[in-house]
Amino acid sequence: MRKPSIRTVVGACWLSGLLVAVGSAAALGSEPPRIAKDVGPASAACDAFAKGSPAWTGCVGVAKAGMPDAELFYAGYWLAKNGQYAQALGYLKLANGRDERVLTYIGFATRKLGDVDGALPFYLKALAINPNYSVARAYMGEAFLSKGEPAKARAELAEIEKRCGTTCAEYADLAAHITSFEAAAARKG
Repeated sequence: MRKPSIRTVVGACWLSGLLVAVGSAAALGSEPPRIAKDVGPASAACDAFAKGSPAWTGCVGVAKAGMPDAELFYAGYWLAKNGQYAQALGYLKLANGRDERVLTYIGFATRKLGDVDGALPFYLKALAINPNYSVARAYMGEAFLSKGEPAKARAELAEIEKRCGTTCAEYADLAAHITSFEAAAARKG
């Protein structure tokens, strides 16, 4: 019998701890712990300010055509992550190069503004560009849960597992959302 690698052991321990935390949160009726699916972009000039603060917004500048795509994504990403979804879309939709990241966060902000059906095509476009972009799959799984479609969310979870295993953040985050969704459904009867 082969001895497991340290990475396998550490990953299994991490996932076990996460599942205990998720199970505890579900049993108590609270939200699952938040896990960062990705690492946001950085800006040497603006990262000194709190994201979304007036000073940060002043540093980023007003969204306008002609801004470099990297700056548009930086501002749009952090505004979306800080709950300023409409403002995020103002930046993200100006990007000329709509790569999988830009499309995913247009979908994310659109979904968070309540338009789940409008968000899904952006996730699908992101996955058409890069089928291995698990962040888009995780957010699409969350969209399916908000539509009451856990089987489709589980299908995205299976796709994430094929791409990065069960110890990546995207897998753990969507698994936590599914667990929370199922626990809430069980409480409702």
